[in-house]
Order: sequence, then C-alpha cells, then structure tokens
Amino acid sequence: MSTEVALHNTPLVEEHIALGAKMVGFGGWNMPLQYEGILAEWEHNRKTCSIFDCSHMGEFMVQGDAIQSGLDGIVTQRIADMPVKTCRYGTMLNEEGGVIDDLIIYRKAPQEWMMVVNAAHREKNAKNFKNHLTSPANFKDISFETAKLDLQGPLSRDILKTLVPDIAQLEYYTFDEFVLLGQKCLISRTGYTGELGYEIYYPWEKSKELWRRILKNDKVNPTGLGVRDVLRIEMCYSLYGHELSEEISPLQAGLDKFIDFEKDFIGKQALLKQKAQGHHHRMGYFISDSRRSPRAGHRILDLSGNPVGRVTSGTFSPALQRGIGLGFIEAGKNNIGSKISFGDEKTIVSAVISQRPFYKNGSLKH
Repeated sequence: MSTEVALHNTPLVEEHIALGAKMVGFGGWNMPLQYEGILAEWEHNRKTCSIFDCSHMGEFMVQGDAIQSGLDGIVTQRIADMPVKTCRYGTMLNEEGGVIDDLIIYRKAPQEWMMVVNAAHREKNAKNFKNHLTSPANFKDISFETAKLDLQGPLSRDILKTLVPDIAQLEYYTFDEFVLLGQKCLISRTGYTGELGYEIYYPWEKSKELWRRILKNDKVNPTGLGVRDVLRIEMCYSLYGHELSEEISPLQAGLDKFIDFEKDFIGKQALLKQKAQGHHHRMGYFISDSRRSPRAGHRILDLSGNPVGRVTSGTFSPALQRGIGLGFIEAGKNNIGSKISFGDEKTIVSAVISQRPFYKNGSLKH
C-alpha cells in the first residue's frame, strides 16, 4: 500500500496558481515549473528580468566563533577569514569525501552566520550541523520564517533600485540588510542563472506583498523551475542529485576552487587520497552537433563506440541552438575539442567536449 507524502507549500503558492503556473513536486515542495513556457521564460531572463520563488530553500543561522564552534571545519571553503557582509559557496562532506550538500555561507557579523542549503536535504543538513558544531555554537533553522525571492536578469539592478535605492552598492557575492516595503530583509548579489541578479530573504508572512509589488513592473515576469534548470546548465553549475551526491566528491565534480586544503575539514583526508591517486572520471562539458539534447543517464561514448562516461544533466540551449550536457567522463577522454557521442540503445548523437560555461554573454558581473 503506497502512502503519499504531503508537499510543503511556499507562502506564494496561491499567487503561482492564480498566474496559471504549472505546478510540480520538487524536493518535497509544491513548486511552479513554468508559466508561459521554457523558451519565453529563458528569453525574458537573459534579456530583461525574471522573478523566481525560491522559498523552498533552507536557511540556518549559527552564532559562534568560526573555529571554536567547529563551523569552519564543516565546509570545504575557509570561512573564518570572510569579511562581514560577504558570501562564499562551498560544500559539506562526509568522511569519505562525498558531498552531503552544497551551500552558500553568509557572514552577517563576526560571530553570526547564515547558511543557505538545498530544500530536499534541509533536515539531513540540520542534523549534520548539529552533530559537528560544538557547544558554544547556537544553531537555528529559520527556513519556515524566511521567504526567498530571486530577481535575475540584466535589468534586475534598475528594477530593484526603484524599491531599494542603495542596492547599487552591492558587489558580486556581497550582501547587506535593507528596508524593503517597510520590512527589514537581507539582499545578496547572488544567483543561479548567469545573469546580474539578487536574492531577497524576506519575512515569510509578508512575501506576497513584495511579490505583487515587483510584478507590477511590466519588465518583470514570473519564472519557474524549468527554465532555471536550462539557465544553470548553460552556465555549467552543479545540481545536487546530478553532479553532486554523497558518492561524488567535489574534486570529481570539478569544484576544486571551492576546496581549501590549507585548513582542516571533514572529508579532507579522503580528498587528499583522491588527489594522490588521480581521477578516473572527471566532470566534462559537451555540445551536441544538433538540436538533440542529452538526458541524465545517457551513456557517453568515444569515437570507437566504447562507453567512457555518463550524462548527469542535459538540455537544449536556446543560446547555442544545440543540445548541451554535463557528465562524468574518463580521464584522457575528456580533453577540450575531443569528439564523443551520447545516447541510449535507440539513438546516438555526436558531440564535442567544450570549455565551460556554454553561455558567455551574461550580465553576471556587470
């Protein structure tokens, strides 16, 4: 007898339904997949501005010294030296070097931190923090107090300036606290699309008002998770459950620059062993010779038809008018410019290994 697990709703679920969104289950949440369609939403995000409801993401607060609390040793990035009001991306590992989750760390004060984690693993992540933080640390899960609205696109700064005049001061991967529609909130210049953008952490119960106010601007469209996946694949960003898992290390996933081997962290010895042994498989990025798109689980083959890897993510790229993909490929078969193919028992499609990212014309750091 099967039992259905009830999905969580964000505070904006009624807004999405009223706007005609197609709703789907994602990470335990009832989320908008799309509104007017993937291609239209892609074009809007890349050329003007989109707003995403990302209130499903998890947010944790930790108070304590980064070193004495053990917080610095939970993540692969060094956070003890972070300036206040800056963010850093990193990963949390198990002892075998596998990724428990990837996350962004915000330093709000010398001894106050916010961690933003993936929705599906909120409870697992909270347990991991509690297990490894020492007694001086104060941990709090504020996920259901905090709505998260992402304003992304080349016009996002101009649009947000009409509500928050000082927003232009934010540099990439920094944040500050602002008053927005009478509510104190945290706004960071971060995102997952490859465009200039901001993430707004707003009081849960007040977020409808903010959502409606932003959408009064005719240059902003509501946008769903479907196009978000296309945007992140064009940028070669990892997605947990695809490029990252507890069986995949950040080294294998190509996230070397987010690992600080000069400090101690959980899983470090396993990663050092991996480095010494060399990588059998590494993340590769490839472009189809046609509009045919790879799909997660497709085999990757060399020119002789021998299997050399597997696809982890794939989509059609509106920017390139080609299929694009990410996947693990054998060392030596992963050189830029090398010809490969991908597919299943029915169809095999030619492709070429490419540099990342696929999309190079974004407004990300403008």
